[in-house]
Amino acid sequence: MSQPRLRLVLAVSLDGRLAPAQGGAAKLGGAGDRTALEEALAWADGCLVGAATLRLHRCTCLIHRPELLERRRLEQRPPQPLTLVVSRGRGLEPDLSFFSQPLERWLLSPGQAQQGFDAHVPLGDWRDCLAELAARGLHRLVVLGGTGLATALLAEGLVQELQLTVCPLLLGGSHGWVSPLAPDLSGRSWELLEHRPLGGGELLLRYSCCSTPEGRWAA
Repeated sequence: MSQPRLRLVLAVSLDGRLAPAQGGAAKLGGAGDRTALEEALAWADGCLVGAATLRLHRCTCLIHRPELLERRRLEQRPPQPLTLVVSRGRGLEPDLSFFSQPLERWLLSPGQAQQGFDAHVPLGDWRDCLAELAARGLHRLVVLGGTGLATALLAEGLVQELQLTVCPLLLGGSHGWVSPLAPDLSGRSWELLEHRPLGGGELLLRYSCCSTPEGRWAA
């Protein structure tokens, strides 16, 4: 059963936090991180983002760099990857800036479709859902958070790549990028694919998963 390739893309503090101790929208990452993020978006067919994260930020990330937009045009792809909002609870408020952004919006939820979205995909078992997305032509997805979504996909062994921008900050608190309630994730090993400074003290680290929890080499 074919499934998309998933790349988890996050900016984290030196102590592995996504947000300050008091919570709220994360404001990590400078210009270098923004460049790396847009490169990941240009690679992707779609972006998975949790509804709670979208409520905090009120909008999603867009590609702005002309050379990346031109690359997607030459590849006969839309300027922006579509955004897939993951919601297992209440819907999104219709006044969010997200609904006026120039992109296609899909809702992944166990419930019914919501006004403002271009498509609805039933969300039950993650493997079945991802297979459905692949069947609809989505073969490369970036995962933009939050913690609950990232942890669920990691726990299922569905994330093939990690792209982390390490920012020169210490934040403290409990808002890590993996939930403290996560199951044991130590069964998978990761190979370093790329590391480069992004300026401003930031460092990009990109890893690929090279083995499954059962010890078999991944395809």
